[in-house]
Amino acid sequence: MSAALRGPRLKYEDISNNVVYKTSNAINRKATISADGIQCVVRDWKICKELTSKLNIKRNLRSLNGDNIQRYIKEKNKEAHAAAIEEAKQLKAEITQLEIKVAELERGLLDLALQIPNDTHSQSPLGPESAAVTLSTHGPPPIPASPSRDHYAICQALQLVDFQSGTNVTGTSWYYLKNEAALLELALTNFSISMAVKHGFTPVLTPDVVRADIANRCGFQPRDPLSDPPKSQMYQVDAGPSAPDLVLSGTSEIPLGGMCANRIYAAGALPLKLAGASGVDTRGLYRVHQFSKVELFAVTEIDASEQMMEEMKNLQVAIYSALGFPFRVLDMPTEELGATAYRKYDMEAWMPGRGNWGEISSLSNCTDYQAQIRSRRQSHDNLYAHTLNGTAAAIPRLIVALLENGTKFDADNNIIVIELPNVLRPFWLDNGSGRNLISWV
Repeated sequence: MSAALRGPRLKYEDISNNVVYKTSNAINRKATISADGIQCVVRDWKICKELTSKLNIKRNLRSLNGDNIQRYIKEKNKEAHAAAIEEAKQLKAEITQLEIKVAELERGLLDLALQIPNDTHSQSPLGPESAAVTLSTHGPPPIPASPSRDHYAICQALQLVDFQSGTNVTGTSWYYLKNEAALLELALTNFSISMAVKHGFTPVLTPDVVRADIANRCGFQPRDPLSDPPKSQMYQVDAGPSAPDLVLSGTSEIPLGGMCANRIYAAGALPLKLAGASGVDTRGLYRVHQFSKVELFAVTEIDASEQMMEEMKNLQVAIYSALGFPFRVLDMPTEELGATAYRKYDMEAWMPGRGNWGEISSLSNCTDYQAQIRSRRQSHDNLYAHTLNGTAAAIPRLIVALLENGTKFDADNNIIVIELPNVLRPFWLDNGSGRNLISWV
């Protein structure tokens, strides 16, 4: 595979034939593009088609004229040869101008069309986050909310996390995991990867740095909505003037997707199932700049992505059920789908210290939206493949859920032990500290 990726191939004809749906869908999803913007895409695509047709005609005339020039040379027809040379000059100038116009139009068309979000599943709820539908609940009944169960206070009391050093060394919302918390991250990572492997996913350790173009093609363009204009929240890597634009990947979905770019899959080669581990981009561990994460990624044929989404959801449910805390599965509404997702499930764990449900995972079926941008096709029908991505383990969120649900207190509200599920025990590294904080249940 070449280092340079082919330009995105978007379905402009589909946009043109479904303007009303594309417009209402963009409104329902709170997309940045306006109704006028979508009309501009249709208008510019038609103009681009007309200019491209003219350009191809001119190129064909140039080819025919080149054959005539060779024939006139053989015939020693100087008058006809001179006229053909003049025609060649005229054609060259016209072709150059058309090529410039088409290239400019294609760039503007692509920039605008990429703001049009993916289509939406008919069962996805309409509206903001509060409109999410609970599909299922799992685990024990939620225990009462209590400030004493706040994971930040537990971590400080047991020396599990050093937030102050993180602030001193890097800045706010950075941290050091210590003692049992560090061991818990390793155990959770290895447990979730082992579960993914058992379900047929290939383990992959991915680069943390990717080309900015790859991140953009994955639809990964996080921005600060409070700034005007919105500023990028991706970390840039300055590797020198001759190096490509590089960014921190933020999630292994991006390098996993990059592995599949510019590939053609033969019939029977799909599905492709990958599990990648990487680090990603207020108080405590719930919202931080960097955390470890195990990501699930799949490529399927166009009629198999909905079945794969259910299969991946079942794997996520199996992982979190084994960890023993209360959690629920939500069907996310249109305003929470972003640009890429056709349908999205979120998993939320009950976090009694926070006094609320907190997101621990998501799962998105992106249909062919990312594949259009990444130029991935199924070879037997020359169709774009479907892609899906989901989180097997967002490690700090799982640590929060386990600490806030599993910490046991005595009558004076002093911490006695932290109960952790037995499924993690095979992955636990005993550091011989003698602290005896962990009780396996």
